[in-house]
Amino acid sequence: MTTATLILNTTDITADDYCVFGLATCFLKNDGEFQQIQVIEPLPSAALEAVLKGIPTSYQLVCALSVGDVLSNDNLHIPSEFPSDAQFGEDFIERTIAAVRTYKRRHEATQHIPKGTSKNDLNFSLDRKRVLNAVNVVRSEDNVKQHSHTHKVL
Repeated sequence: MTTATLILNTTDITADDYCVFGLATCFLKNDGEFQQIQVIEPLPSAALEAVLKGIPTSYQLVCALSVGDVLSNDNLHIPSEFPSDAQFGEDFIERTIAAVRTYKRRHEATQHIPKGTSKNDLNFSLDRKRVLNAVNVVRSEDNVKQHSHTHKVL
């Protein structure tokens, strides 16, 4: 029997729906120094397929679970497959709902990792750090200098 619990007033997402969650290694920048943290994030079907093709990724492992394994009664629970000190990513519930909808639309993507199993033979790389609190400061030196005739009508 399937559970028909609705997630945050969505009519199309239930606790039994399939979703893939990844454990990403990210960084926070404080006073010029980087602090490494582990973040649990939902992966949409397109991101999962790209990661499984071998692109370098910050994900150490991905795990296919039902939504109810992570979210019950609108409370988040860290599944046993993930370290207990891992944090949930920003806008986790909203991103999970969006990711679940991608698997409903492309049901064949659920065949990559069966529900209840995980995959950790990914191309894990920290060459490009994922900095979560990076601030992009735009300066006047960043402006591209154009040739003087660029906007003239000849």
